[in-house]
Amino acid sequence: MTAVPLRDFLEIPYDHLEEMNLEAKAERLGRVDPGALAEKRMRYLTDERRIKAVTVCFTDLEGRFHMLDYDKKFLLKSADNLTFDGSSIRGFSQQAESDLRLAIDWPAFYWLPSDVFGPGKVLVFGEVQERDGSPYRADLRATLKAFCAGLWERDRTLANISNEIEGFLFKGRDAERRYLETRSLEFISTGGYYHSLPGDALRQFIDAAAEVQRAMGFANEKDHPEVAPSQFEMNYSHTEATVAADQVQLYKLLSRQVAARMEMTASFLPKPVAGVNGNGMHTNISLARDGRNLFWDPEGQDELSALGWNFVHRVLESANDICLILNSSVNSYRRLDPHYEAPNQIKASAIDRGSMVRIPLFNERSARIEVRSIAPDANPYLAIHTLLRTGLEGPEPAEESEPKRPRTRFLPDNIYDAIRLFKAGRWGTEVMGEDVHARFAEVKLAQAERSPKALGGRVKTGEIQFHHEVTNQYLWSKF
Repeated sequence: MTAVPLRDFLEIPYDHLEEMNLEAKAERLGRVDPGALAEKRMRYLTDERRIKAVTVCFTDLEGRFHMLDYDKKFLLKSADNLTFDGSSIRGFSQQAESDLRLAIDWPAFYWLPSDVFGPGKVLVFGEVQERDGSPYRADLRATLKAFCAGLWERDRTLANISNEIEGFLFKGRDAERRYLETRSLEFISTGGYYHSLPGDALRQFIDAAAEVQRAMGFANEKDHPEVAPSQFEMNYSHTEATVAADQVQLYKLLSRQVAARMEMTASFLPKPVAGVNGNGMHTNISLARDGRNLFWDPEGQDELSALGWNFVHRVLESANDICLILNSSVNSYRRLDPHYEAPNQIKASAIDRGSMVRIPLFNERSARIEVRSIAPDANPYLAIHTLLRTGLEGPEPAEESEPKRPRTRFLPDNIYDAIRLFKAGRWGTEVMGEDVHARFAEVKLAQAERSPKALGGRVKTGEIQFHHEVTNQYLWSKF
């Protein structure tokens, strides 16, 4: 008698996964009617019996990625009435108004590699809503999505984003969470830029994580070890802004999951180890209309168009106002150290990598600007929305009646100064709204006060243990 498997959960080969995810991505980028896609996805879930659960994701105000697994049958019956306790999420609702809704953004649907995420699961992004179904004001994903939709509806402008996300690989699982006991983070590799043997643990991790990226439809370009020991970067193609922000969250999720399976930790702290280069999230931005790159002008300075330069000047004008958004943790300000190619100078340059904004070498298709000061622990939805709004609508630099000798301006070198500038500046309030702006300043100050005020030359326990992507509710309450 042949034994019958007790369970038969969905497991899809990587090449087929890539095809399915790229098709779903094309539907999303092609603006296929969301209602039609919702019907299509729900019909698929109904017919595909091997799926047991749907992972629904959302991001809180600080940028933490939250996931809830819903039983497939329950989700199909209750997709229009999913609720959760928002008072347990820092920066979200108060206890007296704790219930929030979670709507499904069906176009943002992903099939998952079963060997990494477990068989029988698919993933979809959620949209946080108020009790009445209106967008929740602290859900910055909805804010970014609405802003980009407005650009498209106004004159068919498309915001394209490409993120270059650096990370470190450390020995052992949960190395950041165990920092309180170990007081150290141990490198996997001490190779160098572009250099590691094919069988090196760092290279094995990069290969495995890049395969997952490819299977999830990222449209990979290149991957390699970075400058610092045990540092990595896996690049992929530019895409529409909201899709790009989703991919930032998925990039960090899959990297952490692949590393954990290999008994290692993928860390996206901006500077977890003093004395070496930190992690950045260089963000490339361009605008397009009718297939034409609006940042390209062969006659412009550095071949960047007047629109592109105006975008850059507006970002630089508000650099101090938005610094906390782009560098939102105590540890971020270790990275803004001029000794390690830190992009802490408030200027734009085609060659100086210490500039906040770089004008890369490009052609007509790839014309863009690169904002280098963003840390990988920033809320990607908030950061990208802020840069787009600032570049398009932010204050323009005041014209000076008499030319003055150029003076180099610098970004804040600690989170307390960044919070002060953020609270005093008007533009941050305009971008985020008064309530969310105040909440963000409040949670950032609460995090900062759990660490010594002076950074000094050693990484302190508090800046890792109470980091918003590392800490848990239990540890936070023990402070």
